[in-house]
Amino acid sequence: MSLVSTSLGLMLLAAATAYPMTANSAAPADIPADYLAEYRQAASTCGPLDWALLAGVGKVETDHGRSPLPGVHSGANSAGARGPMQFLPATFADVRGHHPEVGPNVYNPRHAIPAAAHYLCDSGLAHGNTRRALWAYNHSTAYADDVLDHAARYRNAG
Repeated sequence: MSLVSTSLGLMLLAAATAYPMTANSAAPADIPADYLAEYRQAASTCGPLDWALLAGVGKVETDHGRSPLPGVHSGANSAGARGPMQFLPATFADVRGHHPEVGPNVYNPRHAIPAAAHYLCDSGLAHGNTRRALWAYNHSTAYADDVLDHAARYRNAG
């Protein structure tokens, strides 16, 4: 077996195990069921938004709330961001000010995921500008590329 075919085989195995399919749904098993339900429900916030993009943000920000890092479940990270979707307090307050149906607890995915959906829609996604919306979320082209990569993988898996 050549080094190339061994490397390719390892890459394919890594890709298959990174986003396995669940037996009873079309969603990747990488996403906890409660998060997937919230992503899907919040996807109706604006036309261009889909659950996979929200899931991409959730994956990159905190591995769908599973990260043990500061700021995910309590407190704040070094930049001051909080919760599973990593909001700065002022940004979360602003989203809630414009969308009072968003719950008050930034650490609760039932509040944070709809807030992220509204923020993305308000930041350009409602007008079809995905990159602008992701840039507002995090001022990094690499961040946007990473989110879009995860979103594409989730879409293709489910």
